[in-house]
Amino acid sequence: MRKLIQRRERAKPFDLKDNRDKEIRLSDFKGKKVLLSFHPLAWTSVCAEQMKALEANKEKFDLLNTVALGLSIDTVPSKNAWAKTLGIQQTPLLCDFWPHGKVAKAYGLFREANGFSERANIILDEKHQVIFVKVYPIAQLPDIEEIFSTLGGLV
Repeated sequence: MRKLIQRRERAKPFDLKDNRDKEIRLSDFKGKKVLLSFHPLAWTSVCAEQMKALEANKEKFDLLNTVALGLSIDTVPSKNAWAKTLGIQQTPLLCDFWPHGKVAKAYGLFREANGFSERANIILDEKHQVIFVKVYPIAQLPDIEEIFSTLGGLV
């Protein structure tokens, strides 16, 4: 695994398809904070709860000038079906499928032995500098209030 991205580093630029097959670039969000919420695999229970928490808190993210993005190595069709099953309509779920795990690797989050990313949250400020990085145990649901506490301190 590559070195984990650190606070005060500039975010690695990327462009990925989302679950609706729309091209999403980090540069699309200039002037906004961005939460990159990495999850190992679609169709798993903890990942589902992690992504549903992003969707349920969309208005709160909006008030904090923040875009929440879910990322995993799954394909567009898989992510699209999963989003529909979960009722996720507003939160982009990005597909880091090909080249396999390219963004997760760039951020130092790819688990080579497993073929998927760590479970992690990375917050970028409005200039897309890293201000928060946390890797969680695979089986642990990240605390959404920890994210809001961090974002709230930036207002």
